[in-house]
Amino acid sequence: MSTLKVTNVEDTAGNHSMTTADIYNGMSKAWVNFNGQGTVSTRADFNVNTITDNATGDYTVNFSTPFADTNYCVTEGHSTSSGLYMEFATNIFDQPSGSYVAPTTGSFRCTTYGQGGFRDPNAMFFAVFR
Repeated sequence: MSTLKVTNVEDTAGNHSMTTADIYNGMSKAWVNFNGQGTVSTRADFNVNTITDNATGDYTVNFSTPFADTNYCVTEGHSTSSGLYMEFATNIFDQPSGSYVAPTTGSFRCTTYGQGGFRDPNAMFFAVFR
């Protein structure tokens, strides 16, 4: 196996130079697309081991390879075929008890809420950056 070692990468015109650190730091370190209704199932993922369905509209995303610390950023998207307006929260609380659930190096907790109650969207999308 060969290793390519470079300091900068740029396009063929000599523009848009980036360091390898720029490239690495801008990449998603984990992402997942999963079905949030009925039996939760992953459609596609990177560095996501499992999704835990804690309750209606309450999920835990578990990483395959844990992060070094909890200083990561989670972005989210979701869709629903029912036309419900939904709000989203990450690392907020355990839905049944109402207690705060902090992110860990191995997972984060998230909830979806809409029209007066917790709801399961038909699609959930997450990307995690560090």
